[in-house]
Amino acid sequence: MRDTTTVGDELTDTQTTGAPATSAPVKGNGKKKKDREASLWSDAIRDLRRNPIFLIGTVLVLAMLVLSAVPQWFTDGSPFDATACTLQNSLKTPSTDHWFGFDIQGCDVYTRTVWAARNSVIVGVVTTTLVIIVGGGLGLLAGWLGGIADSVLSRFAEIFFALPLLLGGMLIMSALPGNAWTVSIVLATLGWPQIFRIMRSSVLQNKNNDYVMAARALGAGAWRITIRHILPNAVAPVIVVGAISLGVYISAEAALSYLGIGVQPPEISWGLMVSDASVRWLQAPHVLLFPAGALSITVLAFIMVGDAVRDALDPKLR
Repeated sequence: MRDTTTVGDELTDTQTTGAPATSAPVKGNGKKKKDREASLWSDAIRDLRRNPIFLIGTVLVLAMLVLSAVPQWFTDGSPFDATACTLQNSLKTPSTDHWFGFDIQGCDVYTRTVWAARNSVIVGVVTTTLVIIVGGGLGLLAGWLGGIADSVLSRFAEIFFALPLLLGGMLIMSALPGNAWTVSIVLATLGWPQIFRIMRSSVLQNKNNDYVMAARALGAGAWRITIRHILPNAVAPVIVVGAISLGVYISAEAALSYLGIGVQPPEISWGLMVSDASVRWLQAPHVLLFPAGALSITVLAFIMVGDAVRDALDPKLR
């Protein structure tokens, strides 16, 4: 029960004795938890954590990366030792001591398959990195500047885009030494226009949005707008295509090595092993099966990751 007392022109409200308190004490420190801001990347990460295809692909990709970085963790032997191959073991079938059997030269197929992962993965990772840096950088520049710069860079990219990846790689590699680094540079030289066109198109779609106009109105410079606003919103399709293309570049290296113009002996790659096994694969199918299986699993893993990332970053698929 409340009593109201008038004092002059003021009205005071007093609480009678025994009445319950109108406000409860604040527990704890009174701090409120900050709500997470929704964004494309946070939503994509949340979706990827729930996607079994992404999780399986990621596990396989990480396994292949570890396998290529430290193959000695997975096998005691080395294919580069002088005593690694014995002709007496030629084309022996798999056993408990040698899981993948022996090839035509008497070399342990398991050891060679493990060590061959290094060159194949190097080509995929290095080529994709170069393609994203060169193609993405030039595409960002062309889309942001526009005008003459855009026209010149676009015409320059079309020259390389007109060359098929494998055919151009065969032509160039026939005159160059065959190793993983050379193959990576050649494939990156022929592959960057695809990323260039994707990045340029994405920048053109984003540079006239409201948040860019607001940043300009607040006095932000061209460099700050490009790095802080344009690039984070335009790079998503580049990441998706890059993840999928990584498996494509590994396949391209295997094709070049199979034709004898990619990685050359004494180096090892899965494509080179498939090429050596193609002569006797009817007589000893295990020589072809295991390196071809490792190649297929690796390419499939990167494609799985790329498809999952594409689904997570595409708002139309939500």
